[in-house]
Amino acid sequence: MARTLFRSSPRPDASDGVLLDVTPADAGWEFVRFRVHRIAAGGTLRVSADGEECCLVLLAGDAEIAIDDGTAEAFGPRPDVFDAYPHAAYLPHGHSARLHARTVTEVAEGRAPSTAPLEPRIVRPEQCGYEIRGGGNATRQIIDILPPAFPADRLLVVEVLTPGGNWSSYPPHKHDVDAPPGEVDLEEIYYYRMRKPHGYGFQRLYTADGSRDETFKVEHGDLIVVRDGYHPYVSAYGIDSYYLNVLAGTRRSMAASDDPRYAALRAQWPPPDPRLPAIPRPAGP
Repeated sequence: MARTLFRSSPRPDASDGVLLDVTPADAGWEFVRFRVHRIAAGGTLRVSADGEECCLVLLAGDAEIAIDDGTAEAFGPRPDVFDAYPHAAYLPHGHSARLHARTVTEVAEGRAPSTAPLEPRIVRPEQCGYEIRGGGNATRQIIDILPPAFPADRLLVVEVLTPGGNWSSYPPHKHDVDAPPGEVDLEEIYYYRMRKPHGYGFQRLYTADGSRDETFKVEHGDLIVVRDGYHPYVSAYGIDSYYLNVLAGTRRSMAASDDPRYAALRAQWPPPDPRLPAIPRPAGP
């Protein structure tokens, strides 16, 4: 039976290596593959996309990146996911990248099948999106990296920052039915990091008919696979949390439908949580 919760490698002090690797077979679905790499200072990570498209997201560290053996460009620095906007790289089918770490560097890698003839791109922090969504203790910050408008094939990538005690992915929504324009069928991962070492939160996964209703405690480095159903999240009081969503499906859209029991809350938000933005959007060039 396919798993829902995956935990990072038990080697938190290792200077390099793969901390997490979730294949489509592990997840029990068709499209999304996800890895987290730690690269030692002075080390090199080589990534190629053959029959796939790939998005690299800098989680922490400082590096240089060269696309298709071209000129190396800065990829960072980013002290932490809570302190700065992301640097990212999009590699479509037939392209590659070489990442050279100046310091210990951590990089997430999301993939989906693709043979579309697209162009590789570096995504700078100032090119990422900015949104404060929700209100009150359901406020969170959205940082789009590969939104629907980005010229990719299937991949959609976004970061979310949730202050301690707040709800996220709320009202509960789902995207497991191909019924555009209101909803599309998407596979999705939630990859978590916590500002405090022993931080945690809870993610509920449930279906409308009640056939599934599970709640998972998630900690730093954990990953949740969302195959279907509604999937709200709450961060423990005093624990600021981050998650990286990687999504892919048959349509390039983020359309989702709310649980009708809670949908009216979207029109009733109180003022946003003043703790946000946690990270101001960088100014453009």
